[in-house]
Amino acid sequence: MSALNELDPVETRLRDGLFARQATLEQELADLVAIPTGMGHADGLETTRAMLVERLQAIGATTSLATGDERPDWLLGGWSNQTPPPTATCTHPGNGPRILLAAHLDTVHDPESDFDALRHEADGISRGPGAADMKGGVLVVMAALEALAEAGVDVNWTVLLTSDEETGSFCSERHLAEAARSADVGLVVEPALPDGSLVVERMGSGQFMIRVEGRSAHVGREFERGISAVKTLAEVIIEVLALADPEAGRIVNIGPIEGGQATNAVPDHAACWGNVRFKDPDSQGVLEAAFDALEQRWSHDDSGTPHPEGHLPRVHFERTFNRPAKPMTPAVEQLALAARRAAESLGQSLPFAKTGGVCDGNVLQSAGLPTIDTLGVRGGNLHREDEYVELGSLSERAALLAVLIKRIASGAESIGV
Repeated sequence: MSALNELDPVETRLRDGLFARQATLEQELADLVAIPTGMGHADGLETTRAMLVERLQAIGATTSLATGDERPDWLLGGWSNQTPPPTATCTHPGNGPRILLAAHLDTVHDPESDFDALRHEADGISRGPGAADMKGGVLVVMAALEALAEAGVDVNWTVLLTSDEETGSFCSERHLAEAARSADVGLVVEPALPDGSLVVERMGSGQFMIRVEGRSAHVGREFERGISAVKTLAEVIIEVLALADPEAGRIVNIGPIEGGQATNAVPDHAACWGNVRFKDPDSQGVLEAAFDALEQRWSHDDSGTPHPEGHLPRVHFERTFNRPAKPMTPAVEQLALAARRAAESLGQSLPFAKTGGVCDGNVLQSAGLPTIDTLGVRGGNLHREDEYVELGSLSERAALLAVLIKRIASGAESIGV
């Protein structure tokens, strides 16, 4: 058996110490889950950030806060009218490869909801807002780094704490990319798939909005004078949805839709919002070119002449494809196999999987950083009011992360740096 499939004495102490902390981790998770951090809840985000920063500084990190960027104002959801949250960067000097650990503090859950605490059930299952995505993952990072510090393992690490991943990382995207360019390895603690699988390949994602201006008119008296924005939007929507080709790696979805104010008036405005997914840069390019062609055609006449100012109907397109696809590259595979060996040495299995979901790992890898991003807890029903976490995975995944970091830091696992 390979030495990397067995634990050395330091790794054994890491494992045993983290398993001994299981009860403490469960209480810490309950404390974190009780702090509302959904929908841009500024007080909850600030409280959580300060608490985590204090713990990281206690093991030798220095911290900086970077101002968040504004989100595009046409996006749905989130909290465009609030101050963008900062990104906290906590850096610990050390020898060896530069390891970047990324975690987000925000959840999707309404702070006013009754789903507001960690509630225990049978068989080690607990439910609560963000319990798996990703307050459990945040604790995995804290516990692993504290265990490594206690064991005297020299690690060159940076922890990036963002607060807007669930709404697209528009405020923190620039800081994620900057941190990625200063690191050698990216580790993200998004929740594992329910069976514990490590996601090694993700689709990319983009957002878009289509807005139409028309002319209002009384339906009964002067219908012919009206120009229906809803009718035009419907025609555009049919063309946009036709771009979807799941077998070719292109997904296009539209919803919500809005338009008009009354049934007896020709609607002078309409809008829709949508999401695209793409398996690779080629698929992204096909979608972007198709959107360009649609925008060109709806803003020009049949001869190719731009419509004059005031022409109706007028169609406006907005889009941002801000999360590129995250393929399985040789460097990612090397890192994933290192994680699998660490898992096997701990008696855990670590299957590999693909998903259409996106996360900050997409941003890190698109900036050139080999990244694996489902090193968090096992759980499920994410983004629902029955989200759950398997409590036993707190210590199990903390041990996995600690052993993996220790091996990367010591050079036992070659990652091509």
